[in-house]
Amino acid sequence: MEKKKGLFAEFKEFMAQGNALNMAVGVVIGGAFSTIVTAIVDSIINPIIGLLCGGVDFSEVALGPFPVGQLIMAIINFIMIAFVLFLIVRAVNKAKEKLNAEKIAAEKAAAEEAAAAQAAAEAEEKKRAEEVNELLRGILEAVKK
Repeated sequence: MEKKKGLFAEFKEFMAQGNALNMAVGVVIGGAFSTIVTAIVDSIINPIIGLLCGGVDFSEVALGPFPVGQLIMAIINFIMIAFVLFLIVRAVNKAKEKLNAEKIAAEKAAAEEAAAAQAAAEAEEKKRAEEVNELLRGILEAVKK
């Protein structure tokens, strides 16, 4: 029979896997990143949209007894934050692609150099083998005479 682990032992095993630590780091970084994106939206994007829309503020809009203005503003802010985040992720992905392309090109050049060096070494080995064969033929001719 398999011995049952206690709650603390299971928790210790879970923490040792690293998943919890990775998740915690992701949440902390995500929170900090969210602050940056929110600041960009609040200080740059919202004022531009406000100018384009003539300074319209939806936060006071109500449908009868339902104050839906804050919901509308929250949806607009979400869409703007998502768009800014999309632009940031897109830029990072393009930078990664460029770095990967440079890395692949460097690896390809190194492989081509290695192949050329291998071909040169093989040609040199073939040349030496031919020289040895010529020398042996010469010796054989001398022995026959």
